Amino acid sequence: MSLRTYWRFVAVVRQFLPLALTYARDRRRFLLFGRSRSVSSQQRRDRAERLLQSLLTLGPTFIKLGQLLSTRPDVLPPEYVEEFSKLQDSVPPADWEKAQAVIEDELGTVEERFSEFNTEAISGASLGQVYYAEVGDDPVAVKVRRPGVEQLVESDLQVVQWLLPIILYFVDDARSFSLETLADEFATTIREEMDYEREAEMLTEIRGNFTAEEGIRIPPVVQTHSTRRILTMEYIEGTKINDVEELDRRGVDRTALAENLERAYFQMIVEDGVYHADPHPGNLAVQDDGTLVFYDFGMSGRVDAYLQDRIIDFYMAVADQDIDAILDALIAMGTLSPEADRQVMAEVMELAIADARGEDIGQYRVQQIIQKVEDTIYEFPLRLPSNLALVLRVATVVEGVCVTLDPEFDFIDVATDFLREEGYLEESAREFVRDRVEEVGQAGRSAVRIPPKLETTLDRIDRDDFYVRADLEDSDGLLDALAARLVLGLFATGGFVSTAVLYSFSTVRATLLSLLVTLLVLFGLYRSFRQRQSIRAKPQFTRQNMRQRDETGQPDSPAIGADGPVSDEEAKSPTEDRWT
Repeated sequence: MSLRTYWRFVAVVRQFLPLALTYARDRRRFLLFGRSRSVSSQQRRDRAERLLQSLLTLGPTFIKLGQLLSTRPDVLPPEYVEEFSKLQDSVPPADWEKAQAVIEDELGTVEERFSEFNTEAISGASLGQVYYAEVGDDPVAVKVRRPGVEQLVESDLQVVQWLLPIILYFVDDARSFSLETLADEFATTIREEMDYEREAEMLTEIRGNFTAEEGIRIPPVVQTHSTRRILTMEYIEGTKINDVEELDRRGVDRTALAENLERAYFQMIVEDGVYHADPHPGNLAVQDDGTLVFYDFGMSGRVDAYLQDRIIDFYMAVADQDIDAILDALIAMGTLSPEADRQVMAEVMELAIADARGEDIGQYRVQQIIQKVEDTIYEFPLRLPSNLALVLRVATVVEGVCVTLDPEFDFIDVATDFLREEGYLEESAREFVRDRVEEVGQAGRSAVRIPPKLETTLDRIDRDDFYVRADLEDSDGLLDALAARLVLGLFATGGFVSTAVLYSFSTVRATLLSLLVTLLVLFGLYRSFRQRQSIRAKPQFTRQNMRQRDETGQPDSPAIGADGPVSDEEAKSPTEDRWT
């Protein structure tokens, strides 16, 4: 292993050690002993902010890790997910001389391959940076992998593997598996994002799916000037999609633009099965005629046919406000465990829809409903498949952009119209009829089979030959805890009796020894009642604590770049982050 990897390990540990000690004290107040501490929502938020700053300090790999963690509410509490969602992949570009060396290694001299090349980067990100150039008379954007980033990423991935067993010590068993799979997923994701040949393939495929759409424009790849470390595309000008004032000045219909954006993503996810997975405003632009432009396909994903059908089921259930159908869809997608308390989850969904709709408006936000689901996932905890995590995050970000364009935008109404126009509603109706017919057939077969079985059962009851066997599930070890307390109680009782007898008939030393043993048993009994694993029922997820969390929630903070908060002027920049 290289010396650089060991130095990175020391740097990472130095950044994370204070927080690790804090988490250790949450489990044991005095590190080696003591009871656990309760942590408030505000304390979690403060820690999330400190952790986010550590990720920014450690650079590209950990910025990407934070972005991935922001899609995993089954791994982190809601406060962390919210903070990490503010991460913007924007860092100062590397020196031109270093970037030039990468270009010349891949393509040859800049003067020979490009008729013009602006050495000032138009944007920079953690893994790559983009330059304006011309090939012949055609303007192009040249995306260059950041010099030396491959070695840095590989060192950091090794550090993550070293740290993983330590991190697993601070989490419960329910999340340890999620973290291990997340580490593997992260290694795959970041290597794919550094592979510009893969990005070119995904971009070309998605662009091919929109060739008939006049309101969508995706820059084509210039294959002759693209390699694994260089990606050259047509350069397309546009106004940043969240620059509302500029869009109004140019006369763009923002409501129509929001509808076009949502329909584009529904086509990618529900119909095509391959989608652009990074729809933040820096990667979306608008031309003067309202055409929507997509940039940066480094983060992109695929959706299999089964998950596409379940996503349709979910949106249709939300549109109909059918709580049971929403739960069925979430279980089918693998988000909720089939063993989850359905009544509690139904209350969560009812409250989510009620909060999202409000009392005075007809439309409601999918983003709020998904947020409630994500919060619930951590509280229970449940699971969130990696292929679905990114889709959910894309849905919430896209809806956020749509609402920025039009505060009265009805996401569900547009989704329902899209599904109806594409024939999914009719197909769902046909499936409903087929299911009901099948149920009627099953009911008929059951009506024939049940009487003989019922008669046999009644005969056995009449002969006193009927037995019922019950298996008790004790996954939390509550029966073991109860048995241990009974045994300790018996020992304590015996100890008191023994101490009294010894005090009357024996020596002081024997009495003190018996008293000491009895006190130790009593302390063990006391500790068993103070532990968090209790015989008493545990509250799961109530309307009250959801309300309390909503009431103590913090207002949204500004986006954060690698160098700190992003100002409003930077957020409105028409060129920032488009190509990275």
